[in-house]
Amino acid sequence: MTRFDSAKEIYNSWGVDVEAAMEKLSGIPVSLHCWQGDDVIGFDHDGPLTGGIQTTGNYPGKAKTPEQLMQDMDQALSLMPGKKKLNLHASYAIFEPGEFADRDRLEPKHFKKWVDFARERGMGIDFNPTFFSHPKMKDGLTLSSPDREIREFWINHGKACIRISQYFAEETGVPCVMNIWTGDGFKDVPADRMGPRMRYKDSIEQILSQPFDRSKVKPCVESKVFGIGVEAFTTGSAEFTLSFAATHEGCLPLMDNGHYHPTEMVSDKIPALLCFFPEIALHITRPIRWDSDHVVLFDDETREMAKEIVRCDGLERVYMALDYFDASINRVSAWAMGFRSWQKALLAALCTPGERLKRLQDEAGFTRLMVEQEAVKLLPLGDIWEEYCKRQGVPGDRDFYAEVKKYEDEVLIKR
Repeated sequence: MTRFDSAKEIYNSWGVDVEAAMEKLSGIPVSLHCWQGDDVIGFDHDGPLTGGIQTTGNYPGKAKTPEQLMQDMDQALSLMPGKKKLNLHASYAIFEPGEFADRDRLEPKHFKKWVDFARERGMGIDFNPTFFSHPKMKDGLTLSSPDREIREFWINHGKACIRISQYFAEETGVPCVMNIWTGDGFKDVPADRMGPRMRYKDSIEQILSQPFDRSKVKPCVESKVFGIGVEAFTTGSAEFTLSFAATHEGCLPLMDNGHYHPTEMVSDKIPALLCFFPEIALHITRPIRWDSDHVVLFDDETREMAKEIVRCDGLERVYMALDYFDASINRVSAWAMGFRSWQKALLAALCTPGERLKRLQDEAGFTRLMVEQEAVKLLPLGDIWEEYCKRQGVPGDRDFYAEVKKYEDEVLIKR
C-alpha cells in the first residue's frame, strides 16, 4: 500500500472522497499576476513605482522585456498544478518598435501578444487599469482629482480597459474580470472626505457607461485601507467600494486580504458578501502587519479563506487571483510558491468533512466540534498533495526547489 492509498483510506473514514476533491480542484481557475515577474514595472514607462506601491529587494534575474517575462512565466507555470488564468495590468501593453500609446489611448492591438500567449496555453485573461506610476497622477490623485482634465484622462483610460477586457473575453472564450483600484488618498488628515469620494463615484460610473457585454466583462471595485504616502485617507475605502458594488448592477466587490485593518479577516467577510452578491472577486496575498504583499503561504488565514469559499459552495461564484510582489527572492519561485500554497489551501478545504462539522454546529455539539476540527488539522494532506502534483505533471514539494535553482543558473543569473 502506498502512502497515498493509506491517506485515502484515512480520509474515507471521515467521509471525504479525495479522488473527487482532486478532480474538483483541477478545474478551478486561479488568476496568475504578471507583475511578480518584473517588480510591477510594466512596459510603458521607465520611472519608479509611484502611487502607494513599493517593491523591496534586488534579487538578480528580473524580467526586463515582454519576452523575458513570458519565458519566466512559462517556467513558473511548469511548477504549478491546476488550472490558470493570466492577470494583466494595463501598463504591460506591448508596443511595436517606434510605437507608443498613452494609457487613455490603449487599444486591444497593444495586448495581442498576451492574447496569443494565453490562447496557446489554454488560459483566460483578467485585467486591471493601471492608476499609478504615471505623470498624470496629480498630487497623488487620479479618478478623484479635483482637476477635471486629470479625471477625464483616467476615465478614458478606464473606458479603454473595458474595451480591452471584452477583447480578451472574446478571444479566449473566458470572461474577463476587470478590477478598478486606485491609490488615491492623502498623507495627512483631509479637510474634505466626501468631495473626493463623490468625484470617484462619478468617475467609476462614467467608466462603466462604456458599453460592454456583462456576460464577458466582470467589472470590480477594490478597496484599500491605506497606502505609502496616503496614510491618513484613501478615497476607495472598504465602505465606499462595497456600497458602490451593492448599488450598481453588474459591478462586483473585490476584496484583497491585505487591504483591511490587521484585525479584520477576509475569511469572515467572504460568507457575508456571498449572502448578497451572486459573484465576488478576491485578491489573495499575505500581509505582514500591513499591506506588504508577501508571497502567499499555506498559513492560517490563507487556509481559512479557502475553507469559506468551499463551505459556501462558492467555487463558481468567487473569482480568485493572486496579488503580491517580492524582489528579495527568486521571482519564479515566488510566483510558483504562492500559486501552490493557494492550491494546497483549496485542496485542504475540499478534503475537510464540511457537512459533518456543520451538522455538529447546528446540533450545538460544540465540544465534539472543537475536538474534530482539531483532529482534521493533522489528517495526512501532504500525501494527497504529492499525488495531486504527480497527476498534474509538476514536481512535488521536495523536488520543487531543484527546478527553480536549475532555471536560475541557466537563465536568470545570466541576464
